Amino acid sequence: MKKFSILALLLAFVVVLAACGGKNDGGSAASSDSGSSASASPSASAPASGGDKGTIGIAMPTKSSERWVNDGANMVKQFEALGYKTDLQYGEDVVENQVSQIENMITKGVKLLVIASIDGEALTDVLQKAHDANIPVIAYDRLIKKSEYVDYYATFDNFKVGVLQASYIEEKLGLKDGKGPFNIELFAGSPDDNNAYFFFDGAMSVLKPYMDSGKLVVKSGQTKFDQAATLRWDGGVAQSRMDNLLSANYSSAKVDAVLSPYDGISIGILSSLKGVGYGSGDKPLPIITGQDAELASVKSIIAGEQTQTVFKDTRELAKVAVGMADAMLNGKKPEVNDEKTYNNGVKVVPSYLLVPVSVDKSNYKQALVDTGYYTEDQLK
Repeated sequence: MKKFSILALLLAFVVVLAACGGKNDGGSAASSDSGSSASASPSASAPASGGDKGTIGIAMPTKSSERWVNDGANMVKQFEALGYKTDLQYGEDVVENQVSQIENMITKGVKLLVIASIDGEALTDVLQKAHDANIPVIAYDRLIKKSEYVDYYATFDNFKVGVLQASYIEEKLGLKDGKGPFNIELFAGSPDDNNAYFFFDGAMSVLKPYMDSGKLVVKSGQTKFDQAATLRWDGGVAQSRMDNLLSANYSSAKVDAVLSPYDGISIGILSSLKGVGYGSGDKPLPIITGQDAELASVKSIIAGEQTQTVFKDTRELAKVAVGMADAMLNGKKPEVNDEKTYNNGVKVVPSYLLVPVSVDKSNYKQALVDTGYYTEDQLK
């Protein structure tokens, strides 16, 4: 009996030890699975094309705009195809967030930074830190100002964007044929984005002669950039301003055209106009321009509401930025096509400018569907 009791105790002890060992193994397995999951995230995945060439830091402004989501995804895909890892971060239009994200990228030892700034004048100190760590910087679509440590700039011909928007208004109103006068209101982009000034100046190069001659009338009198600016490109801010313009100046008159620099602003303007009866009965919507060919705005164009947008193929812009980065990291000089236009207050930044395309209901299929940017199903 005594021997049996001792044997039973020994067997029980062995079972307990086996159970403890099993728990430890299970914990290790869970830990391994967790690590595998983290490495599979878009910002840290090992490239399928071969060895690790280091990590590229990509700082984007916000996920609230469809185009920045596409920009980030396009760059991640193209960098990883070349053998780089990526660290993609979105600041959600909070400058302090973006600065902190860039500082963390520098601390982690990224090989290069691609930055689409929230505020083009707020990165001087953090770019000094990048320089001290020998990390080159490419400004992406938005020029980074007041820093000598911006190596290259990849963007579109931003002056031409404004020209395309204004030329569309000019054509559709028949201004070249002497028609008019027409009422127009002007909207501009965010004052902390250098591109906004180029868009506005490009548009005014076309519209101002008609304003001076009286063929275009801005009933609000708000014709200066500072009066027309829309902080952070916010559609809600634009809608509120349009509400005020309509109530103060258009109780009996009608708006014939609205210069809008960006699709998100255009949607806000449309909401304001529809709220006071435009687009119904004998009160047609005015001509409304836009930019970025965002999905909601393209659908609006097809539906006959927003009139025009300027398409900037972010796949091509990503390709330019990735090509610049890869050249720099391999000791080569990146291709540029403009070394005069973009003075950031400290230096003229060597740039590559892509060509934007005006899109409306007549050519959206050719520009957006045939090029594979959208599918027909997405636009339904």
